[in-house]
Amino acid sequence: MQTSIIDEIVQLKKERNAVILAHNYQRAEVQDIADYVGDSFGLSQKAVEVGASVIVFCGVDFMAESAAILNPDKIVLNPAPEAGCPMARMLTVADVKALKSQYPGAEVVCYVNSSAEVKAESDVCCTSSNAIKVVNSLKGDEVIFIPDKNLAYYTQKFTQKKIHVWNGYCPTHHLITAGDVLVARMEHPGAEVVVHPECRPEVIDLADRVFSTDGMVKYAREATKDLIIGTESGIIHRLEKENPGKRFFALSSYTICPNMKMNSLETVRDSLEHMRTPVRVPEDIRIRAKRALDRMLEVGR
Repeated sequence: MQTSIIDEIVQLKKERNAVILAHNYQRAEVQDIADYVGDSFGLSQKAVEVGASVIVFCGVDFMAESAAILNPDKIVLNPAPEAGCPMARMLTVADVKALKSQYPGAEVVCYVNSSAEVKAESDVCCTSSNAIKVVNSLKGDEVIFIPDKNLAYYTQKFTQKKIHVWNGYCPTHHLITAGDVLVARMEHPGAEVVVHPECRPEVIDLADRVFSTDGMVKYAREATKDLIIGTESGIIHRLEKENPGKRFFALSSYTICPNMKMNSLETVRDSLEHMRTPVRVPEDIRIRAKRALDRMLEVGR
């Protein structure tokens, strides 16, 4: 059954001139059928580079939106449009406008885990890997950081700027506790604890290293010890696949994002077969959101 679905997907990809992008947290079989696996923004950038006419983005809604923002001339399909990001939904445009009124003069730094509308209301975007660099690149002394408070607290450690924090968070990462770190160390003596900056501050303080998902992928290649991974457990499939013989353990048994698991081989096939569900971002919002994303890229350059 699975082989036949995979064959159908391969054939449909050719017919549609399509490319499949899958986030590091997707199901193993979805990662395996994808042309590229990575973090949300890295995949959106990859979409710009490839020559495909159709992009099938396997992730959550804001990721497919980012791909559509950066690729207005391509068809972006979201195979699971019901897969939302709880953190992105903890903040509205009205909230951003209220924050700007409360802290006039402070620039708005928006984590890419946010809606297109919120990006459009922001000055610059950031990822978990470049948040510190983006914040420190700004001229002012105050920053409004949205929507992830844990990434904001982590960034605050590395800047002299005053960061005004919004009370948003990733429920999956927020479930990881300091107790989980202590238990994991006892269960896997000698292993390094590597966590995502979306984790709670007390978890980050106990970790050996802090990386974005792509940072974890890169570090795993050079690591000489077993690694305890503090992020959504879907990434462990990729780590094991790319590093045979190395051992990786989930920091907590709760690190499963149900939204990230909504895609399957069936949804990918059906998306390609029926060209669903196309992602459309209104042009005025797309232009303003792209400006915030482009400004982030300028910092990187």
